[in-house]
Amino acid sequence: MKVAVARREVDGAIQGPRRRRMSLTTQRMFEGYFFVSPWIVGFLVFLLWPLFQSLFLSFNELQATSLTDLKWKGIDNYKEAFVIDARFLPKLWETLRNNLLDVPVIMIFSLFSAILANQKIKGVIGFRAVFFLPLVIGSAQVIKQLFAQGVGGATLTQGVNIQDLVFEYIGPDAAAGVSDLLNRLLFVLWKTGVQMLIFLAGLNSVSPVLYEAARVDGATDWDRFWKVTLPLLSPVILVNLVYTIVDSFTDTFNSVLEYIQMTAFAGGFRLGYAAALGWIYFAVVFVVLFLVVRVTNRYVFYAGDRNG
Repeated sequence: MKVAVARREVDGAIQGPRRRRMSLTTQRMFEGYFFVSPWIVGFLVFLLWPLFQSLFLSFNELQATSLTDLKWKGIDNYKEAFVIDARFLPKLWETLRNNLLDVPVIMIFSLFSAILANQKIKGVIGFRAVFFLPLVIGSAQVIKQLFAQGVGGATLTQGVNIQDLVFEYIGPDAAAGVSDLLNRLLFVLWKTGVQMLIFLAGLNSVSPVLYEAARVDGATDWDRFWKVTLPLLSPVILVNLVYTIVDSFTDTFNSVLEYIQMTAFAGGFRLGYAAALGWIYFAVVFVVLFLVVRVTNRYVFYAGDRNG
């Protein structure tokens, strides 16, 4: 009898912390729902019904001149996008190619800027403001006007004809690629403000004790970056990567979005076909995000306990 009572007491002492841990997990779950509840309410009130209407419209033909006259077309709009339309797929491929080049540059440059902004030096507040200021003043219309006036990669290399130098020493193909890269470089660097702030918050969350322990063990600054900073920043890197991909797919100079708008509101005013193009583009972005999260999540290190 005494043995059974003692065993129940031991089981209760073991399960007590588990109950408390589960309650803490539940509490954090409700806290997360509380913080995302404004977005959920906004989505249900303002976005859910328009999304459903857009999906339904993509299977119909609707002219802007007669918004009440719907003609069912089934999947013909989607077939036209892949089989008949000679402009959509090249524009989609161009967008994917540009994002493949832009996203790594934005991630690397924003991480480098955050490391510099995290240094305890005089004037670091001004340094942070300089990198974040373009995001505050750089609306889509402002950026378009700047690039219309010739503010691009040529501004960064004013006085030096980079394209002619590359043409002379490497060849015409490389010269064309360098010219395109320079033309997008300023625009890409313009979009690093949010990522830099997120990286800066992640750097400030790393405990100085870990750096001190690594320094005592003889680790160099380079070793501390690869063995301490980068692993602990991996969740932040994943968040920034998702944000950068979404932001790049919806940027000001996105040729696919421009083509969808032109199809819907210019020329033939084909709202149904434009809706189908929009859903195809959404599916492509979703697949890209799914693959990126699925692959990179394997290399993300979460400090502390991670159940499952």
